[in-house]
Amino acid sequence: MCDETTERDIDAALGNAMTRRRFTAATAAAAAAAIMPWARGAAAVTGEDVSVETPDGQADCYFTHPATGGHAGVIVWPDILGLRPAFRAMGDRLASSGYAVLVVNPYYRLTRAPVVPDGASFRDAATREVVMPLYQSLSAEGNVTDAKAFVEFLDAQPAVDTARKIGTTGYCMGGPMTMRTAAAIPDRIGAGASFHGGGLATDDESSPHLLVPNMRASFLFAIAENDDENDPQAKVTLREAFDAADLDAEIEVYAGTLHGWCPPDSAVYNEEQAERAWARLLALFEGALG
Repeated sequence: MCDETTERDIDAALGNAMTRRRFTAATAAAAAAAIMPWARGAAAVTGEDVSVETPDGQADCYFTHPATGGHAGVIVWPDILGLRPAFRAMGDRLASSGYAVLVVNPYYRLTRAPVVPDGASFRDAATREVVMPLYQSLSAEGNVTDAKAFVEFLDAQPAVDTARKIGTTGYCMGGPMTMRTAAAIPDRIGAGASFHGGGLATDDESSPHLLVPNMRASFLFAIAENDDENDPQAKVTLREAFDAADLDAEIEVYAGTLHGWCPPDSAVYNEEQAERAWARLLALFEGALG
């Protein structure tokens, strides 16, 4: 999860000399350069904004899938900056590999996406003032009711093959959401992946790792190097939990990465390691979603 510690790590890595204007421009340019190359030669996909009915209202989401056929569904939980162009592009990319992908707005109870302008950074105080109250409005209980509604939505779509399991991915704050989703709907969730997820294994009685016995899903945990340095026990606790439940879990610290390194619009985007993590995600889904 983004916090003062991870932000200090990012400041140290990037250097404090970069001005806010230069930083925003560089982030936007990196995103534009990184998002598009995969699209050349990719399978045709169809994407649209959708409204998903939940017990708490209408969730605005982005649904994207191959132009023809039925496919395994996937729920994508974004990081703290929410549903935005980078995550739409990531959804399209996953769809081009043969999945029906629902990228969600976790903040729909309070506002529609996007919640910040393109190129915004959590490093900026103005951005934090917007997203922190939104993040603090979320709850584990709401996560579970949302997950059930999103699964129900996917299972009602012609583009989704309901004979196949559903996958889920989460970034930063979305990491715990993937685990709660897998535990809440074990008969449908066959695979989950957390990328630089925060708060996955804590001493709190509501820690997501305590839900592992309720799961039937295989998992991928791609951990940022500085997150591991700040909490080296988390990966050990996760390994113990999945081994005890006899569930497959690939748990790896990705060398040279900082918290937030996977989305292509991130200031600390690490293309080489993000591409390797993406390949591991595709391998997980291929083996676990039927």
